[in-house]
Amino acid sequence: MISFTVTAVVFGVVFLAELPDKTALAGLVLGTRYRASYVFAGVAAAFAVHVALAVAAGSVLTLLPQQIVHALTGVLFLGGAAVLLMKKGEDEEEIRKPENQSFWKVSGAGFMLILVAEFGDLTQIMTANLAARYDDPLSVGLGAVLALWAVAGIGIVGGKALMKRVPLELITKVAALVMLVLGAWSLWEAIVG
Repeated sequence: MISFTVTAVVFGVVFLAELPDKTALAGLVLGTRYRASYVFAGVAAAFAVHVALAVAAGSVLTLLPQQIVHALTGVLFLGGAAVLLMKKGEDEEEIRKPENQSFWKVSGAGFMLILVAEFGDLTQIMTANLAARYDDPLSVGLGAVLALWAVAGIGIVGGKALMKRVPLELITKVAALVMLVLGAWSLWEAIVG
C-alpha cells in the first residue's frame, strides 16, 4: 500500500534538493541540443536506477534499532543541509554531443551523464535516509523518482524560464531549511524515543 503522505513529503524534499543541482543544468543543456523526449527517457531511466539503489540501502538501515536509525538519519539530514548551504554555484558540465540524433544515442548520453553525475549525490543519500526513516520503500521510491523526473522535466523543457523567475539561492535555502527541520526532528525522536 502506498502512503500518499510519505510520497508527498519525499517528493517535496527531494524536489527542492535536486532543483538547484548540477543535473537540472545538465538536463537543460541536453534539452536545448536534442529532442526533449529522447533526453528525458535516458535521464528518467538513470534516476530510476539511482532511486532503486537508494531505497535498497535505506531499507537495510531499518534493520538497526529505531533510535540509531533516527540519530543516523538526523545527522545525515543536517549534513545535507550544511552541504546545500555551503556549496557555491556550479558550472555546467561539458556534455559530449552524440554523433547523431537517434533515440538510442541521445537517451544513452542522458542516461550515462546522470548515472555518473548522480552516483552518491545528496539526493541519493537523502532518499536512502528517507527510506530508513519511514520504512516504506514503495512510497519513498515513488516520491523520490517522481521528484527527480519532475526536476528533469523542468530542466529539460523550461529551466531557463524558472531560473530567471526564482533565484537559485532561494531554492537552495528552502531545501536546506526543510532538511534542517527533518534532521532536528529525527534527532529529537532519537533522544526521546
